[in-house]
Amino acid sequence: MNGITERVHRLREKYLATPPALDAERAVIITRSYQETEGEPMIMRRAKAMKKLLNEMTIWIADDELIVGNQAKVARSAPVFPEFSYDWIIEEMDNEPFEERTVDWFLIDEETKKTLRGLLRGLNKPFEERTVDRFLIDEETKKTLRGLYEYWKGKKVNDLVLNMLPEESKKAIETSGVFAFGIPEVAIAGVGHYSPNYKTILEKGFSGVKKDALKQLEQLGIPRDGRDIEKYHFWNAIIMVCDAVADFAKRYANLARELADKETNKTRKIELLQIASNCDWVPENPARTFWEACQSFWFLQLVLQLESSGHSISPGRFDQYMYPYYQKDIAAGNITKDGAQELIECLWIKLSEINKIRPIGPTMGSGGYPMFQNLCVGGQTRDGRDATNELSYMCLDATMNVKLHQPSISVRIWNGTPDELWFKSIEVTKQGLGMPAFFNDEVIIPALLNRGRELEDARDYAIVGCVEPACQGFEYGWTGGTGDAPFFSLPACLELAINNGVNMLTGVKSGPATGDLASFSSFDEVKEAYVKQLQYFVDHFAVITNVVDLAHMQLVPLPVLSCAMESCVEKGVDVSAGGAKYNSTGTAGVGVSNVADALSTIKKFVFDEKKYSGAELLSALRSNWEGQEALRNEIITSAPSYGNNDAYVDDLARWAAGVYCKLTEECSGPRGPYSPGLYPVAAHIPMGFLRAASLDGRKACEPLADGISPMHGKDKNGPTATLNSAAALDHLICSNGTLLNLKFHPTAVEGDSGTRNLISAIKTFFDNKGLHLQFNVVSSKTLRDAQKNPDKYRGLVVRVAGYSALFVGLDPAIQEDIIERTEYTELV
Repeated sequence: MNGITERVHRLREKYLATPPALDAERAVIITRSYQETEGEPMIMRRAKAMKKLLNEMTIWIADDELIVGNQAKVARSAPVFPEFSYDWIIEEMDNEPFEERTVDWFLIDEETKKTLRGLLRGLNKPFEERTVDRFLIDEETKKTLRGLYEYWKGKKVNDLVLNMLPEESKKAIETSGVFAFGIPEVAIAGVGHYSPNYKTILEKGFSGVKKDALKQLEQLGIPRDGRDIEKYHFWNAIIMVCDAVADFAKRYANLARELADKETNKTRKIELLQIASNCDWVPENPARTFWEACQSFWFLQLVLQLESSGHSISPGRFDQYMYPYYQKDIAAGNITKDGAQELIECLWIKLSEINKIRPIGPTMGSGGYPMFQNLCVGGQTRDGRDATNELSYMCLDATMNVKLHQPSISVRIWNGTPDELWFKSIEVTKQGLGMPAFFNDEVIIPALLNRGRELEDARDYAIVGCVEPACQGFEYGWTGGTGDAPFFSLPACLELAINNGVNMLTGVKSGPATGDLASFSSFDEVKEAYVKQLQYFVDHFAVITNVVDLAHMQLVPLPVLSCAMESCVEKGVDVSAGGAKYNSTGTAGVGVSNVADALSTIKKFVFDEKKYSGAELLSALRSNWEGQEALRNEIITSAPSYGNNDAYVDDLARWAAGVYCKLTEECSGPRGPYSPGLYPVAAHIPMGFLRAASLDGRKACEPLADGISPMHGKDKNGPTATLNSAAALDHLICSNGTLLNLKFHPTAVEGDSGTRNLISAIKTFFDNKGLHLQFNVVSSKTLRDAQKNPDKYRGLVVRVAGYSALFVGLDPAIQEDIIERTEYTELV
């Protein structure tokens, strides 16, 4: 495929040159709507708020655009969503010091606070002075946001969650470091983390959804029974937002005609008139052409993002639901392949423009403006045949051409994946973008069947966010748990298990009393203590997440999403209240290899060889290895380490992760069961900041392991051994996904032999029941140079964890983490 067109090049350069800013317009409009609708049913208040927003927000069409629709007044700007949380925005604008916040982040002493402040760069910086995810904010915007604050006191999702949380669960959050959030961060945003049914909107349009709602109302008649009144209001809300979205598109149609009247360039005038025609028709009506389908897709994606601040709203199987429109236009001669390719690449730019502001605090410091919009290609059809088509390759080409971090592109692999898709996927991988990620149908489909999904729906899964499989358009899985922080520290539970429930870094009693390593007489006692701590904190995590779930049901129903999630309209139940066909809550365990290596140390040195006592090892941890360098070096070099194809430690990894997964899947939420996973996004770094030294040789406040990858430098036997260790985990039980990163020097995979070797490695891992695999193909030398000369590398995209990001925008801590990952120079 040829490189990007001049149009796409200009759009890309403009994107890179546009600094993100904070936009108060959405917050103003939503606040006015809420003030006008006090006392009305919440589902109607939400529908009216969306109608007001879509009718009144500023719209624009940029030069060169073929796909139109904006999230804010300026591209890359982030709106504010006051109905979810607000306090942290005011605090950050006012630059309130850490120790003067109204709610402590953690119960820790001053020395630890000082240490954390030094590590968590940007914590006390105002928006425009952040070191990561910087947002420009002018004084007028600050004044506007301060003026809205008083109205939202006590009305936000965050307020309700904090008031509903049991005190013991609050204490578990504040004192343990098990969870990737402090009290202020429990519910800061919309949840997102789903893949809607784009196919429904493309085929029926919002007018078709409206007809379905009208039919349900007609059949309902007088809403006299049980919850019929709730259904009555729900269907009326659906009708309202369907009209609102159609009117929103028509605003762009009118604007395009106005611009066309003034346009002197004949070619651009024709484009603007076609844009007007497209927006007049879609998304209200079924798409008729590929261009209309692209525009309809984008309007749905955009409006869902405007409805809530949730991220990981994932396009999913784009090559499947868009292919009929492409195929029809090509056959009719209405579009060329190059023309369709340009439209796709324009969409990639629009997806990159979506932005979100998060608090830069103990768990939000990685940067890179991640939005986790996962788009996957390949895999199987609903009837079990190979799904690869021409669009599959064009999507991969678009990623290779545009070279931006959105969308996060993934490839579904199965036994019938054609060689051509393999080679194209590896060609893109070798570009060094950290994409695509590879997912194994032969594990994921059985995992979804194990969770009660129907076979056709399981075959039609999409990847949500980072690595989370879900049945596209049928599943509201909350795969990100509480939205921004589903992460659960397994090393924290082991630390508490060997220290009688006391946080070793702070000295605060956090978990149940389970004895300590000095008193245990057998390795089985260590394992029993670990299980008890896990049970305690998994239970509290369920409490916390369920409270968030209930608060969202009560305060922020999602009528627009309900239009695009089966079977909400049919049931008359909002998606937030369980209206989807499948409902679950996803979680993610972090630090598998840290726990495995620490258990390996304990087993080998204390119980098998009896070389050191438990008391000696505890003392070394409490002193952060000070004066114990020889012991630490012996542990690092002599204890069996995960990542080296050693069953001694790999079996411990499987056990430690498996216990977490089994305890998690026993939990249930207001909408459905829990689904465990093993991935960190970038939470392994801040979660490491909050941990004392550990018996894998790690020092206090150093990062934990990334995903199910080994700790940096401990995988001594090459990539094949690492893959074998990772495959030893039970991926089938991890239906919320697992994440494995590998990093190669470009020379390791160069040429045809490098391509064949990489394909062979992936196939072997997947044959051994691995679920997911992704690669950074970039040298540490290049990354070091990018740190020193960021202006030279503003377009450098790397894989962070379950997402790719612009390297120069990452926090220095995550930059170091990527650089320090084991860099393989050969693949054998």
